[in-house]
Amino acid sequence: MSDLFHVSAGPHTRSPITTKNIMLDVIIALIPAGLFGVINFGIHAFMVIAVTVLACVLTEYLYCKAMKKPSTAGDCSAVVTGLLLAYNVPANFPLWMSALGGIFAILVVKMLFGGLGQNFMNPALAARAFLLISFPVRMTSFAVEKITSPGVVDYIQKGVITVDGVTGATPLAALKAGETVDLYKMFIGNIGGTIGETSAIAILIGAAYLVFRKIISLKIPLIYIATVAVFVMIFGGKEFNMTFLLGHILGGGLLLGAFFMATDYVTSPITPMGQIIFGICLGLLTGLFRLFGGTAEGVSYAIIFCNMLVPLIEKASRQKSFGKERALSDK
Repeated sequence: MSDLFHVSAGPHTRSPITTKNIMLDVIIALIPAGLFGVINFGIHAFMVIAVTVLACVLTEYLYCKAMKKPSTAGDCSAVVTGLLLAYNVPANFPLWMSALGGIFAILVVKMLFGGLGQNFMNPALAARAFLLISFPVRMTSFAVEKITSPGVVDYIQKGVITVDGVTGATPLAALKAGETVDLYKMFIGNIGGTIGETSAIAILIGAAYLVFRKIISLKIPLIYIATVAVFVMIFGGKEFNMTFLLGHILGGGLLLGAFFMATDYVTSPITPMGQIIFGICLGLLTGLFRLFGGTAEGVSYAIIFCNMLVPLIEKASRQKSFGKERALSDK
């Protein structure tokens, strides 16, 4: 009896695409943003990425061994989680904190809920929220690419002071304070911020690759970004100021979150209408957090909250079964 096949009800589909194939494509798409982050911020950014990825992969491998389960570390999903988490922390972030975040993402958010496909929120963003609560000062000390204060430059050149890095306000913080921003620098990425969020063009190159490979659909990202844009125009107090509007689109983690985290298969709706609702909710919450919250950013918490709403969204947007509740005129 143990040799019998257990067949469930149809329909059945077969596909050569595996989880590992998809994750490898996502890893390739994330390379441009990470590469620019290392070039922009230096070798420590690379070390943060390497340590975070290693912590994620080892945690998943050791958990599977401890639970005497087949190892799932080879499907590369832990690598993607490590990359996304590393891209969401400052370049000068301590390495032991990076490792702690990776352990939390895999152990607490992913494996304890059953592994890939069972987690109810994005592991990388959940770990970022954990790190932000645990180490708020280090998580909000953003390195900048260049030192722009002439006085500081003079002191450094003369050897009066020695620094390992310089921190400064991000473009979103500048917008929230009523200051202007340089859109060109934001597009290229020569600005302060986390490792993987600064270069809009690098993120868009990776997103284009995912769309070309048909890994993601543009529905959720475009609705998400459009909703943020409309919210900012209505409630931002700047009317149709394009610098202010584009600053909110290019700044912070909006592009990275929209294309790489809001599109996560596990934590986003599968119904067509549900995806539209999901994108709108993401945009509304992000705009609300950014304009009226205590901090300049809001992408991470918006995605986390909407991840938890996905079961309700799918229930409300579920399509009726074929032939169910036929109109009386058809009888």
